[in-house]
Amino acid sequence: MKEYEKSHPWISFRLDLNKFKYSLWMALGEAQSKCEHIANTPLAPDVAEKMHGIYLAKGVHGTTAIEGNTLSEQEVMEKIAGRLKLPPSKEYLEKEVENIIDACNKIGKELIADNTSELNCRKLEEFNGMVLNGLEIEDGIVPGRLRNHPVIISGVNYRGAPAEDCRYLVDKLCDWLNTDFKAPDEKDNIVFGILKAIVAHLYIAWIHPFGDGNGRTGRLIEFQILLAAGVPTPAAHLLSNFYNETRQEYYRQLQKTSESGGNIVPFIEYAVNGFVESLKEQLLLIRKQVWSVTWENYIHDEFKNKDKSVDVRRRHLALDISRAYDADREVSISNVREISTRIAVHYAGKIPRTIQRDLEILKNMGLMKIDGRGLIRPNWGIILSFLPARRNL
Repeated sequence: MKEYEKSHPWISFRLDLNKFKYSLWMALGEAQSKCEHIANTPLAPDVAEKMHGIYLAKGVHGTTAIEGNTLSEQEVMEKIAGRLKLPPSKEYLEKEVENIIDACNKIGKELIADNTSELNCRKLEEFNGMVLNGLEIEDGIVPGRLRNHPVIISGVNYRGAPAEDCRYLVDKLCDWLNTDFKAPDEKDNIVFGILKAIVAHLYIAWIHPFGDGNGRTGRLIEFQILLAAGVPTPAAHLLSNFYNETRQEYYRQLQKTSESGGNIVPFIEYAVNGFVESLKEQLLLIRKQVWSVTWENYIHDEFKNKDKSVDVRRRHLALDISRAYDADREVSISNVREISTRIAVHYAGKIPRTIQRDLEILKNMGLMKIDGRGLIRPNWGIILSFLPARRNL
């Protein structure tokens, strides 16, 4: 009998799918459907790149912040863009973030190159090495090497599995994940990938095989599994972000799994439901981007074959009012000149009546609405006719 079987009997490498409620299966199906919608939504290259940056920042921030890194999500975005400047006293925080950014990018590139997604101890050690690369760590901890000493996780008072069993447990975990989480049908790859990712994350937390960086390592494993299952890159960052946003509940759910003797279904429900809610938010952002592109295309169509300078000015006015409104800036007749540089140039030296006449023409074209207070907003309702008809219930 191995030592962990006495100290950590909940580490059983079993998952009884018969214990899943119908609501959990429905949530998993919804998650797969939403992932497929995200993956199959065409976006302009610049919009897709923006989306990638936003959710890479969210995932990296979630992965590091939950472990105590105090950099904000905006600072992580600046790091991704190469604009972050920190004082020497905070450089270690930047290095922690940089390691996760590099690891996520490396995982993505390797999966695209050869699609090799099977896990093994060497791969997990590689992830831990990337997490701890260049960071100051305690004596006795070797980045990318399984620990040979006991650990107690502060804050939750949880003792990791016995050090002498770590190699055995990691090997057994990888074998289990590689063999028992294959979808019975290829169309269900994402459903079983989500389950596999959550279970892998949980077991790394239970085993705690490394001297440091276990949480970050577990979330990198989760990220790789989701990508390999077909989850689109922006969505594959959502679980890390969700765990951080619900940090207290995350630790509570995590603690319950061991205290209950290994009942992991509640943790899976917590993670899957959070994933679905995060996917809904992501789809709203994507829909907003698609809506903006559709609206701008409609404006261009309305001015098709109208090349006079006055038509160009009015087209630019319609586009820039829409963009300002989209950015939650209030636009009124009195501040139209301030919405963009090119609008300021267009109306330089022109009397207010010129602006009012142009706005009236845009209103008559059905492109803009102007209320009694002089506030202007795009008439987005005009493209609702492009959506499927729905019967009012």
